Amino acid sequence: MNDATTPTAPAATNFIDDIIAEHKRTDRFGGRVHTRFPPEPNGYLHIGHAKSICLNFGTAAKYGGLCNLRFDDTNPTKEDVEYVDSIQEDVRWLGFSWDERMFFASDYFEQIYAYAVELIRKGSAFVCDLSADDIAAHRGTPTRPGTESPYRNRPVDENLDLFARMRAGEFPDGTRTLRAKIDMASPNMHLRDPIIYRIMHAHHHRTGDAWCIYPMYDFAHGLSDSLEGITHSICTLEFEVHRPLYDWFIEQLGVFHPQQIEFARLNLSYTVMSKRKLLELVRTGRVNGWDDPRMPTICGLRRRGFTPESIRAFADRIGVAKRDNVIDVGVLEHSVREDLNRRAARRMAVLRPLRIVIENFPADRVEEIDAVNNPEDASMGTRKIAFTRELLVERDDFMLEPVKKFHRLAPGAEVRLRYAYIIRCDEVVKDADGAVVELRCSYDPETGIGGAQADRRVKGTIHWVSATHGVNAEVRLYDRLFTVENPDVAPEGLDYTTHLNPHSLEALTDCRLEPSLASAKAGERYQFERLGYFCVDPDSAPGALVFNKTVGLKDTWQKTEKQ
Repeated sequence: MNDATTPTAPAATNFIDDIIAEHKRTDRFGGRVHTRFPPEPNGYLHIGHAKSICLNFGTAAKYGGLCNLRFDDTNPTKEDVEYVDSIQEDVRWLGFSWDERMFFASDYFEQIYAYAVELIRKGSAFVCDLSADDIAAHRGTPTRPGTESPYRNRPVDENLDLFARMRAGEFPDGTRTLRAKIDMASPNMHLRDPIIYRIMHAHHHRTGDAWCIYPMYDFAHGLSDSLEGITHSICTLEFEVHRPLYDWFIEQLGVFHPQQIEFARLNLSYTVMSKRKLLELVRTGRVNGWDDPRMPTICGLRRRGFTPESIRAFADRIGVAKRDNVIDVGVLEHSVREDLNRRAARRMAVLRPLRIVIENFPADRVEEIDAVNNPEDASMGTRKIAFTRELLVERDDFMLEPVKKFHRLAPGAEVRLRYAYIIRCDEVVKDADGAVVELRCSYDPETGIGGAQADRRVKGTIHWVSATHGVNAEVRLYDRLFTVENPDVAPEGLDYTTHLNPHSLEALTDCRLEPSLASAKAGERYQFERLGYFCVDPDSAPGALVFNKTVGLKDTWQKTEKQ
């Protein structure tokens, strides 16, 4: 059972809660709530899976129940131990535990095979020699009934013999299948004698070469639920039309019958949620691996600086719906921004440096300035920052000919340096090409903390870093991976990659950070004042710092919500 620290599902009632309440009222499952999270180990989990993880583990925790982690490993040609390991890491990172209840569909291969034999004995399954193309042609259309296979009425003994020979490896791939015998005229296409076993001579990552036939998902999934005593099998909405088949297998076999419940999957703007498409992006080198911070994968979000708390809050905020919709990616960004605002230490960093020299500040003087680590949490205390004659500021904080309402540095203009003094730009130094390379300034020593003019106000405050004490770093700025809200809709003849954003990554290599960041470790998160939230990348090393931008400070989604 999940312990008391395991994050729980949202307290608000949703339609799944209503179903569970009815089951408790009728004592359908003896008051039990037992869910499962059943990923296929054929790729890395993404934010849509995170919603399902939070829902399944959270629902179990909410009702004092259990949640299993079960891998649907029924297609060995697409599965890998790498994915199994990454899925476990992601679930743990999100804050959930399956205790000792980690299972695989392959744990039940022998029992599932026995169930298939039982269906054959009952006359409810048959071995079919039609090719995949012929089976598809025989299925008919949603408005036209299908045609029965010429092998549908094979004798039971012949079916048993052929199925045993399929298992023994006697037949090549694609030459025979085992199909359920249901109703070729059903308006539900999934009930038109679906395939439940196919021949596949492929090495399995757990069972090796012990099997050359593998059950289809629709057959293995419900039976695995039944074998584990799952009470509420929560699936995404596309499986709603599969539910009659889920129920049919269980009822035909007379085994424990869980309740399948469907909810709307997560669709997020400016991204794709198809594992096939995400895999294609990785394999074609359009992104730098599954954990590229532009990817919607859990490991990509983790590398970008998202916290597990923020993702759980996001799942809570969007709730559980019965109808498909598209969630604005700004809602996800708001969740991490809200979380990091509370927990991230503030630091100053200059990403595109412009040198200033404070001519009336002694060249050999180093003044230590007190700076607050997080105004949202006084317990995080303060730190010292070196203030020196030569400083670096953002190039965007200076304009030679300032526009209206530009309250930063300009010739003759004054600004306050964050935590420090008011300075005035007295002279602009240019290179031979006319580009601004340095500003000569003066400071008012009475405007520092404790000074006679400490309360003197100017309209602009900018951040800065000591040119002599700051540390070098590479900072990677990430934008949305696609340029349109729905990348799956592409011009005729083109695909989703048409909408890839060519400017989704900008690497700045000449950044300077305040010296306290020299010892920052991979995964640590900070707010760079006035710039946004940033995370130390795993590529980072002492003397070679690398930061990823998590999200900016501006929350356009929240502003939209308040209007």
